[in-house]
Amino acid sequence: MSRHVAIVTDSTAYLPPRTMERHGITAVPLTVVLGDRALEEGTEISTRSLAQALQKRRPVTTSRPSPEVFAQTYRKVAEAGATGIVSLHLSAELSGTYDAAVLAAKEAPVPVRVVDTGMIAMALGFCAVAAAEAARTGGSVDEAVTAAEKRAAGTSAYFYVDTLEYLRRGGRIGTAQALFGSALAVKPLLQLYGGRIEPLEKVRTASRAIARLEEVVAERAGAAPVDIAVHHLAAADRASALAERLRARVTGLGELHVSEVGAVIGAHTGPGLLGVVVASR
Repeated sequence: MSRHVAIVTDSTAYLPPRTMERHGITAVPLTVVLGDRALEEGTEISTRSLAQALQKRRPVTTSRPSPEVFAQTYRKVAEAGATGIVSLHLSAELSGTYDAAVLAAKEAPVPVRVVDTGMIAMALGFCAVAAAEAARTGGSVDEAVTAAEKRAAGTSAYFYVDTLEYLRRGGRIGTAQALFGSALAVKPLLQLYGGRIEPLEKVRTASRAIARLEEVVAERAGAAPVDIAVHHLAAADRASALAERLRARVTGLGELHVSEVGAVIGAHTGPGLLGVVVASR
């Protein structure tokens, strides 16, 4: 049985399945509650079903994994040969997932370091990959955590939403509440800052907002080596077009991922979301 440091994250990292398999990363699913049904993200609810439910104004909420789900995952990973685990999760400002993992870690059969990355989506995913790469080359738990934290420190996330209504419903907008007075007259650009969703700019039309999102990302990337992920919900054409413009514009571009967010993030942003993650290498 191999002895190694294992990497665990959660389903909101939205890592491509091939990437997770290649790096041996395990993801614990969050839950979407649709009406009276609790469904695991990634396996039991599709983004199409979610978008349709939101458009029909059906009640949709989200829930963290239970500590027992984490405990089962840690036991399984330890049984596979891990001598230590690094458990990396979405911002504790946005979810109780980190707290559930901390509770489970106390009873794990091997040492577990639980990290609040302060990130979401592929901003979290890039951190998990950095930790996995450190672990694969023989790095210790501390070294894998350091690699993830370094990646997080060099990562920014920006996004456009058609409306703030879904963020308002879920209580995930923090000081972006300041935008509400003029929300109907503007298209908001938001950013992840300090683990919270904060306002970045207010733009008058959707086309201008998306153009400004592209400019912000290009300015943030500069000429330095970066990886980029473009996320969307029910806006595949918009996302593909934005990705191609960024491919032509960002001179230091490494990896470029384009993917639809899962149901958990989608439940709080609504259809029309465009998000861009920029991660320094």
